[in-house]
Amino acid sequence: MSELKKRYVVIKSNRDFSYLFKKGDSIVTYGFVCYIKPRRAGKNRLGIVTGKKVGNAVKRNRARRIIREAFRVIDPIIRESATGRFDFVFVARTKTPSLKTGQILSLMKKNVLPKILQEQS
Repeated sequence: MSELKKRYVVIKSNRDFSYLFKKGDSIVTYGFVCYIKPRRAGKNRLGIVTGKKVGNAVKRNRARRIIREAFRVIDPIIRESATGRFDFVFVARTKTPSLKTGQILSLMKKNVLPKILQEQS
């Protein structure tokens, strides 16, 4: 049962999203935009934003599912390699629903992981 428990917390409040948009470091890729901000303790937190430009409800939900699954795979790697915890907000782009989870995962490994490790040192 404990294996199915989430390893991250979902960001829901508008205040947290606004704070990360203003104070967080941004990483821009063709699949998503990621805002990262270190936090003191607890678990990593994840927020996903999909605007109306992404498409209809089906495409927006697909974009959220893809990003959530890729983050679920990369979260243990982040916890293992980084000593601190982070807040993440991923903003889906218009191309996101047409991408596969593996492509989003490779973008996260290529762009997000080095940024986290850079902030640690």
